[in-house]
Amino acid sequence: MTTQPTGPAPAQLTKGSEVELTVGPVAHGGHCVARHEGRVLFVRHAIPGERVLARVTDGGEGSRFLRADAVRVIEASPDRVEQPCPYAKPGRCGGCDWQHVALPAQRRLKADVVREQLRRLAGLDVPVEVEAVPGDSDGLGWRTRVRFAVDGEARLALRKHRSHELVQIDRCRIASPGVDEVGATARTWRGAAEVEVVASGAGDRAVLVAPAGRARPRLPGPGDLAEGTSVAVETPEGAERVRGRTWLRERAAGREWRVGAGGFWQVHPGAADTLVGAVMQGLRPQPGETVLDLYAGVGLFAGALAERVGPDGQVIAVEGDRRAVADARRNLHELPQARILDGAVDRVLAVPARLGADRADVVVLDPPRVGARAKVVGQIAALAPRAVAYVACDPAALARDLALFAERGYVLESLRAFDMFPMTQHVECVAVLGRQASS
Repeated sequence: MTTQPTGPAPAQLTKGSEVELTVGPVAHGGHCVARHEGRVLFVRHAIPGERVLARVTDGGEGSRFLRADAVRVIEASPDRVEQPCPYAKPGRCGGCDWQHVALPAQRRLKADVVREQLRRLAGLDVPVEVEAVPGDSDGLGWRTRVRFAVDGEARLALRKHRSHELVQIDRCRIASPGVDEVGATARTWRGAAEVEVVASGAGDRAVLVAPAGRARPRLPGPGDLAEGTSVAVETPEGAERVRGRTWLRERAAGREWRVGAGGFWQVHPGAADTLVGAVMQGLRPQPGETVLDLYAGVGLFAGALAERVGPDGQVIAVEGDRRAVADARRNLHELPQARILDGAVDRVLAVPARLGADRADVVVLDPPRVGARAKVVGQIAALAPRAVAYVACDPAALARDLALFAERGYVLESLRAFDMFPMTQHVECVAVLGRQASS
């Protein structure tokens, strides 16, 4: 028997290795899938269909997959553009995933991700279009809240992708003009670990400083930041006022809202109105109905719902963060049909006496990134609402929960997706579910 020469074994790819790849489809997480000699690589800074030179950034011989950056483009996609930010490149700031992609193509990629997650995790094959949201400038200048890290020189910086390493920047290109106007990146922040800079839609400006240790950070003086900027320090008990206020005003849904320093509010200036509009259109709440608003935050949806159901209806808002609950009570105090319950959603729903209702006509839920999960989905289904509006910031979590709702007799009636985070892989969805007639 003649033995055929096999030649040298292929070189193993390890961190730092470079290899030419043809880039495959987009995947959830801001990267594309490529294959090399049977190995799967998740490649950032690439576009499906391109031929690139990729450098491995994570993984080795025993890894299930490798991570890589496209460090040189050999054959470019027609959707490739020059990054508007000099820091949005391999080895630099990891905050933006898609600055090298034309904005319409970014939205197509996000739609592909949502569609693939729904098909794979929920068995749903539905068309998806990612809609633009008013309030940005060609995908830039929209982020009203930016949380910076503080580097060894006490300057504000942003993190590299999947790393604690920091990149010092002059300014963030996706930050709103109001964030830049605060002037925080021009100052030093000795003794601080992080600094959140906020420019609210109502014109308020604030910085919230997280100390690096027990000692109080050395803060800029009153004249070092934009006039009127509030300053507070994070403590275990909440925000401690240094000057100005420990809360900001926001405007949405025809009302003004109070949001505590460090509290949650949508970061895109058009997001709150867009989401309220989508939820109201999907649910069509009627006067006299009982509505649950789960993971209610500072009361955005509850306020709009309470006005729609009127004095003969009721809105029961459930929120686990005590500071958000305090804000919600202030925001909704003139709406007696709205009640705010303080506690984890699953625990509140488990006690009908505390909930004050054994059924609900409609439900809106805006859970954290991990989703609602089986227990909460089951508790919602037990209340037999005619419709559920699910606001989701993660398409995989949404798909998993939609599968759980389907097991309990609820079907997807509509899905809208919104580009509330341009230049990044993130996408917001509003799914409306209805109860099957037989359930």
